Amino acid sequence: MVGCGGEAPAGGGTVPATPKLRFAIIPKALDIPVFNYAKIGAERAAAEFGDVEVLWSAPASADQLKQKEILESYITQRVDGIAISALNGDFLTETINRAIDAGIPVTTWDSDAPKSRRIAFYGVDDLASGRIMGEQASALLNGKGKVAVISSFGATNLQNRLNGVKEALAKAPGIQIVETYDIQEDAIRCAEIIATGSRRYPDLAAWISVGGWPVFTRNALAAVDSSKTKVISFDTISPALDLLREGKVQVLLGQKYFGWGSESVRLLREIKRGQRPAAAIIDSGVDLVTRDNVDAYEQQWKKMAGQ
Repeated sequence: MVGCGGEAPAGGGTVPATPKLRFAIIPKALDIPVFNYAKIGAERAAAEFGDVEVLWSAPASADQLKQKEILESYITQRVDGIAISALNGDFLTETINRAIDAGIPVTTWDSDAPKSRRIAFYGVDDLASGRIMGEQASALLNGKGKVAVISSFGATNLQNRLNGVKEALAKAPGIQIVETYDIQEDAIRCAEIIATGSRRYPDLAAWISVGGWPVFTRNALAAVDSSKTKVISFDTISPALDLLREGKVQVLLGQKYFGWGSESVRLLREIKRGQRPAAAIIDSGVDLVTRDNVDAYEQQWKKMAGQ
């Protein structure tokens, strides 16, 4: 008699199930909320393919040494593929190359390690996205005013966004960047940084954040006087859209959060099946969200989330 395992072999017994491909998906940290959607995307893609198991692990909070240790552990386990959002691409380059040498394909997402031999990167064009932020700030300020920027030093993607912001604002000589703050990927520090900066520069015209820290919680922007200070921030996850509607934020840039996970699984699966990506850099595109299109964007988001 043959059960659901399929056709019985000639000698009797059952056909062993083909082992699933084990793909390690490593975000920067577990306490950064945007990555929750990447996990949903990865698990959704794995379920659709049916032959993939997602191993999801990261430091509890941003810690490049612990992220490296997690990467090394997956190399030791000889997983079938690794996709990682690098806290510090240079710091991980040697370890990524070691995985490649061990026959484990590695891709990056969200934050690249461009000096490594990773096979492909999926994410936004960070330099171009930074330019968009700078251009939006310049338009809101009519080309003049003091600006403070929030970044997290060391991450390749955030440095590129910061470079793009500076490049765009350099075209508006009436705008001065008074300070760039290093938040160290710690969203809890955001309210403190903004309060400190708002006191130090009472005539501040805008905050530009190349990561979503100001919009991850409702209280981070409490010190901002919306009547005189504009806010341009990355990321559109809750409560960002509400803050935009309330006028606490003027411009948001959204990323392909679900795609971070689903595209990583798809890429690794294709690589394991002998298909190389057509390009090493896969630009996911970015969403520009203002009060003019926030309702339509929210509907699109709910559809992606299956709500």
